[in-house]
Amino acid sequence: MKKTRHTTEQIIRILREIEGSGQRVEDACRAHNISTPTYFRWKAKYGGMDLKEARRLRDLERENTERRSS
Repeated sequence: MKKTRHTTEQIIRILREIEGSGQRVEDACRAHNISTPTYFRWKAKYGGMDLKEARRLRDLERENTERRSS
């Protein structure tokens, strides 16, 4: 599995900052050094989450991968 450059917490902070900035999405993505498709993929996955929910999702995903490899 490919290693991500950003943690879940960083992704949520970036999403909140972009949504609250009032900038065009393309300009905000350029400022954070991510592509526009990445932004929309992150928004679909993490859009309505807070940090606590994101940590729980990450833990569940990790647990599922451990069970598959056993």
